Amino acid sequence: MSLDNRKRPAGSSNSGNLVFWSSSFQRQPARVLIVEALPPWWSETCPVLCDALDNFLSLACSLDGPCRIPLLSPFVQVRGNLARLHSCVEELRSIPGEGCIRGAARGGELLQQAVLDSLQQFKQYIRHTSPRNQFSNNTSVEVTVITSQPGRGIVRHLEMGLKDADLVSLKRLLVVQIYSAGEWGQDTPSPEATHTKTDEGLMLGTEIDLQQVENTVFAMETVLKMWLQEQGGDREHLHLLLPSPLDSPIPVCVKCDMQERLISPALIPLTPILGVKTESIRDFLPVTKGSAIHSLQPQRLRAIKVLHADGVCESVLYGLPLVIRPTTCWQLDWDEMESNHNLFHALCHTLRSRDLFLLLQVEPIQRPTAGGLGVCSHYVLQPSQSLSLLLKPVSSRELLLPCSLPVSTQDPSPDAMQILQGCLTQLAEEFVLNPLSLSSNLYQQLRSRGLFSQPRFPYRLQPAAAQRDQAQPPEGPKTTASRQPRQGRQVGTNSKVRATVAPLPSSSTSFSAMRPPPAKATRLALTILSNSRGSRALAPSQQEVGDDDDSMVIQ
Repeated sequence: MSLDNRKRPAGSSNSGNLVFWSSSFQRQPARVLIVEALPPWWSETCPVLCDALDNFLSLACSLDGPCRIPLLSPFVQVRGNLARLHSCVEELRSIPGEGCIRGAARGGELLQQAVLDSLQQFKQYIRHTSPRNQFSNNTSVEVTVITSQPGRGIVRHLEMGLKDADLVSLKRLLVVQIYSAGEWGQDTPSPEATHTKTDEGLMLGTEIDLQQVENTVFAMETVLKMWLQEQGGDREHLHLLLPSPLDSPIPVCVKCDMQERLISPALIPLTPILGVKTESIRDFLPVTKGSAIHSLQPQRLRAIKVLHADGVCESVLYGLPLVIRPTTCWQLDWDEMESNHNLFHALCHTLRSRDLFLLLQVEPIQRPTAGGLGVCSHYVLQPSQSLSLLLKPVSSRELLLPCSLPVSTQDPSPDAMQILQGCLTQLAEEFVLNPLSLSSNLYQQLRSRGLFSQPRFPYRLQPAAAQRDQAQPPEGPKTTASRQPRQGRQVGTNSKVRATVAPLPSSSTSFSAMRPPPAKATRLALTILSNSRGSRALAPSQQEVGDDDDSMVIQ
């Protein structure tokens, strides 16, 4: 079993919980990146590509959770290997601007040879890898070729040069053409990635794609971040069941795939100035330098932009929302509290009436450390119908994953529309979502787990019949002299320790009224039993308490 299937500590550095990571990334292919340094384009593409590689590898090497990129040529482990991969980027950056390849024709031949060499190296790696290696299940490789030459010509050249090669281990071949702003439209079939596949060219099952991107750091990061997404495709991820529009017991099933929109901040082992978690108020309290004690100074969020509500995509928001309301701090005087209440009311009314949101940025209380500029978090503030606001964390550029979903310009087929409209008419309609009408059976599940699971400590609980027999022994009723005294007991080595907790009487609110009533009836209590080895267990014992005494007695 690989390390990713076992328990791993959570990515957040201030969390001590253990979680079980999903195994949905087990079939990720190994990666090979081939870069063409061909003049005169290399002088323009080199700094952009190297900056994108530095940004991407700093993220990919630091991610916790399931392994998204198991191997990167020269087939080294990506996670925790940033120093070695960074040295490769620096070596690529050191190539002079005039490049290291002379002539476009010569460059095409070298790209073909580089693909064949990478496949041969991967076969040798698989052959000499131990079966117990955590990456031994990855028997396929994906090759990405980055070039500045016309993309269609490179694709045709690779098709002709690789048609007789052994491409069993090659899962996909991606050709990325980098173009400048003035070159857009030249040899460009479409803005999206173009898939090409010939019958007599590559072997059956091998894909070759052409993707054309602009010569910018963000565009290159988007190409590289596609490696972080699941590349399985063996089966569908989700079955959406809709009620049948006819009198058929079989529901209508819509099969779907799921895709991550962003990298969860919990997978990054870094504590930003404002925590990535929003589970509690303590996550928003700033931490003093060198101490885990929260500062008394409140956190400051500065509004930097006004957003239109219809321009905010919910897919870039993450974490749990927090309700923001005007403060009721007792340390403020009445005039300041009333003025603050009026300002808060005006803010809610203005945002709600104009259908606006606010984009907030953390204002650090302390100066950033020498190791960097500090991590800056962003939040979206949304108005509500009540006198309150809703605070949600929003993802930044570093965490976003590629998500280019097509926009449909055609109407769906009439048959599909009739089926789906018939399915939806079978469902009840509500104008307001009421969470009180939703039940997840959480109470029942927690109760069953708590009652039938093994106890954490070795408690020895006797059956109810045994308790009744113990309460009334066959020799006769228990005399008063056999009762253990309530006060004045000496605690010895094998003695029993009793602690009594009495509740407040319902008719009294004074602490002085808490005193045990006279003993009248018998009640079973839990007794700590000690043996010679020093181990202890809890067992029922008999203790007389009053009729109206609801205290729990532990002896």
